[in-house]
Amino acid sequence: MRIAVFGANGPTGRLLTGQALAAGHQVAAVTRQPDTFPVHHDRLEVVGADVLDPAAVDAAVAERDAVLSTLGVPAGKAPISTYSRGVANIVAAMRRHRVRRLAVVSSSGVDPHAYSEGGFLFNRVLLPYVTRVLGKTLYDDMRRMEALVRASDLDWTIVRPSGLFQLPAVTDYTLVEGHADSRFTARADLAASMLALLDDDRYLRTTVSVITTADNPSLLQWIRREALAKG
Repeated sequence: MRIAVFGANGPTGRLLTGQALAAGHQVAAVTRQPDTFPVHHDRLEVVGADVLDPAAVDAAVAERDAVLSTLGVPAGKAPISTYSRGVANIVAAMRRHRVRRLAVVSSSGVDPHAYSEGGFLFNRVLLPYVTRVLGKTLYDDMRRMEALVRASDLDWTIVRPSGLFQLPAVTDYTLVEGHADSRFTARADLAASMLALLDDDRYLRTTVSVITTADNPSLLQWIRREALAKG
């Protein structure tokens, strides 16, 4: 397939691009910083474009068979609109060019639930702080993005990972409709699940969760490796 990957220069986007190329697809990696993109391949086109620029998005979507969005921005107290504005541009371009298949990365934090293995610290302290205070503007914009996607007439899937962490390879992950009772998702599994959706019609026009069931970090390990590393 001819795939456009938005947010291709982020950690998940790079993995997704590499996996798509390994699977034999033609990939357009869309990034604001094409000169820093580390992947090179004869079936790869690195497209310099800002997802907030409608004309640039339109050009990136033209002649594709599917669009995968791994857009990501840091959480903060300032207003965030990258997800909703960017995906609005993507949806509009897909309609114009009659591209049907869309999968977008959102987050389990959009609709937070207590986790059976989370314990008091995670469920009652950390989760509410991240979703209602630290990441409030981010998750608010993700909700707007999800609403835009659901209102479209495209063949969409919204993919909600939990706390992202790094593993060297894809695991035997689980993909379920709706909420999943697991706190962590490996980026390699998130990328693999999005690629697998292109060949799977079971999850059209629905929201799915991706959970990694092996080699999950402890909460302290995750904070050290992921949360603090972003600071």
